[in-house]
Amino acid sequence: IDVKVNAPDLIPDKTSKYRGKSIFLASVTDAYLPFERKYKLTRKILEKLILLQPNLGIQTKSDLVLRDVDLLKKFKNCEVGFTVTTLDDNLRKEIEPFASPVKNRIKALEKLKKAGIKTYIFIGPILPFLTDWKKIILETKHCSDLYMFENLNVAGSIWDSVKKWLKAKHPKLPEQYGRIYFPKNNYWDKVEEEIKQFCKEQKINYKIYFHHGK
Repeated sequence: IDVKVNAPDLIPDKTSKYRGKSIFLASVTDAYLPFERKYKLTRKILEKLILLQPNLGIQTKSDLVLRDVDLLKKFKNCEVGFTVTTLDDNLRKEIEPFASPVKNRIKALEKLKKAGIKTYIFIGPILPFLTDWKKIILETKHCSDLYMFENLNVAGSIWDSVKKWLKAKHPKLPEQYGRIYFPKNNYWDKVEEEIKQFCKEQKINYKIYFHHGK
């Protein structure tokens, strides 16, 4: 891990640059990785951003975000979401061994919602035959204002890693995944339509960000 220890210092004390603009923490990494407990870089960044009042978005897999509720409540526009790929903690340990248990994330989302902060669940990547996205919705719709969906993308070298994991942990699935991705077919088109229908039935807000040939 490359710890950007000077990150808070790069934010100007006074500027109109960020006012009304959107700042997202973070898409390439998680703003609440375990080392955040030691370095508190995300907290220091938030402290400096309060005066600048950007539209703040946070997405994480860690309930450590609760530590900073006192700061988050000082933003006029703030939304916090949790990535949830599965409710099965055994599967979670396979794909996210250092992330917070999903039950902890849901409890954290409940507390954020109670604190008056906008919330969402990012269901992704959806793993065919493993991610029960309907169950995730039913378990969390009481505390989530929005759902986002993204399917598993196996482009480039990703497929080799996915296939290796499936062979080791779910040996019946590599062949089934192969039929979904090679050659391309309408599997994800059908899933997308199913998601739309289910979300309408449940009367929930949603956005879909699928990678497929549509």
